[in-house]
Amino acid sequence: MTSGPAIALKDVHLTLGEGAGRVHILKGIDLDIQTGSSVGLVGPSGSGKSTLLMVMAGLERADSGAVQVAGTDLSPMSEDQLARFRGRNVGIIFQSFHLVPNMTALENVAVPLELAGDRRAFEKAKAELEAVGLGHRLSHYPAQMSGGEQQRVAVGRALVVEPAILIADEPTGNLDAATGEQIIDLMFSARTRHNTTLVLVTHDPALAERCDRVVRLRSGEIEGERAGSPRPVGQVVGQPA
Repeated sequence: MTSGPAIALKDVHLTLGEGAGRVHILKGIDLDIQTGSSVGLVGPSGSGKSTLLMVMAGLERADSGAVQVAGTDLSPMSEDQLARFRGRNVGIIFQSFHLVPNMTALENVAVPLELAGDRRAFEKAKAELEAVGLGHRLSHYPAQMSGGEQQRVAVGRALVVEPAILIADEPTGNLDAATGEQIIDLMFSARTRHNTTLVLVTHDPALAERCDRVVRLRSGEIEGERAGSPRPVGQVVGQPA
């Protein structure tokens, strides 16, 4: 475990597309995120938020600049090395859940542990599902669960490897307000419990305010940042008491 930043980006540039369709997505991003902190990435659509998140996760490669995650330089790593690194260090939660439809909740959560060769994969997956309130849904398939339950499974899958870094891309985008708040509480609770570094992209100002820092992007550049207003886990934002 490194004593430096959990994530350190220096002059990161990324261009996507070919020929006349090439678009300069990230333009000289400098950003340090301290271990155990929470950061909300905000900004208009097309500002580069999700792409920046994918660079942090090693799912997109920067064209130039330095990308260090959990003390490791991602630039020289092969795709196989990046996949193994993510499996050990990075949990990822997507807006659209990305569960395997023909696997039960238990099997979905156990997948990253099985890939890592953990003999206790199903035992740990069961415990994580119980921790996110789905101990009664172990044998259910995604189609048999509500959107909120599916996202809980996705959260469990991201957390079961006890990642140093938890990355979430619009994790409440497909959920109603009350269910979304429960998912956010789960993520912040896990962050507190494991000293996990949390980085999330959101269009929801109230969610961004839950973070220690709010970083605003525009046109592929960091426009500015400010401190958030972290709230105790379980306190519903924007709802009457």
